[in-house]
Amino acid sequence: MTGGGAQDAAAEVAELSRLIEAPVLAFRRGRGVLDGRDPMSVTLPLGHELWGQADAVVGVGTHLHIPMQQWGVDDDLAVIRIDADPEEPARLRPPAVALVGDAKPILRRLIDLLPQYNCARPSRRDEMTARQGKLKERLATLGPLIGFLDAIRAELPEDGILVEDVTQMAFAARVAFPVYRPRTYISPGYQDNLGWGFATALGVQDARRDEPVLSISGDGGFLFTASELATAIRHRIPLTTVIFADGAFGNVRRNQEERYGNRLIASDLANPDFVRFAESFGAAAERARDPHELAAALGRAFKRRDGPTLIEVPVGPLPSPWEFIRLPRNRGRLRP
Repeated sequence: MTGGGAQDAAAEVAELSRLIEAPVLAFRRGRGVLDGRDPMSVTLPLGHELWGQADAVVGVGTHLHIPMQQWGVDDDLAVIRIDADPEEPARLRPPAVALVGDAKPILRRLIDLLPQYNCARPSRRDEMTARQGKLKERLATLGPLIGFLDAIRAELPEDGILVEDVTQMAFAARVAFPVYRPRTYISPGYQDNLGWGFATALGVQDARRDEPVLSISGDGGFLFTASELATAIRHRIPLTTVIFADGAFGNVRRNQEERYGNRLIASDLANPDFVRFAESFGAAAERARDPHELAAALGRAFKRRDGPTLIEVPVGPLPSPWEFIRLPRNRGRLRP
């Protein structure tokens, strides 16, 4: 499993994966360490299946919070931790082995030593390709979320950078959006601080003016720092921002509907016309109503390098991605 601490060790992670036929799980900050087109690159739903079957896991620069706290761990699973912080490995449960330092040289040393101990293993690529196909069929239940993410992936170049805010589209992206290169998927991590996306993406685009950067936000999250459009105009930052606008904190609203007897409190929004709002700053702006229109709008936006572009995508209630993220315990003592 890879986290943010593995981002500079992508080549070593890929080589170790090949040597021991090990799938590589990433959720947010570890995305892109192994190319998302590789069938050995997995997100949470497949990772959950594999966690329940594994005899060993190597955590590279990751807290391992979700699997160790939600999925469980037992004495039949050997956990090897590679962390820069010496206090991190034993934070949740003492590992079988703790290797402290920078991931890249540690992995390189392991790879150099491995041949004298390694066993011949059959390829798992056909197995993983089949598993990926079954997951894709399951993810189809997310309907419009998948359609919009497919449009984004088709238009965003391989080295283009996606910055996610805390929004339903981003929740789906964490399990369904293939990431091709290291440091091209920027996430808030497990703190999930709503509203961070747009302002963070401005900084990313200013630092990487050689690559297109795309910010995806909900309407509520974008409004936290919407006035930073002034910064984008003042410094001609060519960020493309997509706002999926449902007129609410949609994830919260759905939780209130489904889990709290439809008692709706403080989840609906009073939005501006986002296109006119952006244009009032001098930004380019347009509205896209479906994945086809979004793809066309993104194609135009990524060619525009002299200032920001905002694309509003009106959406209704969206299907919940949480069945693919909040997964049950499958190791150790199981709940009755």
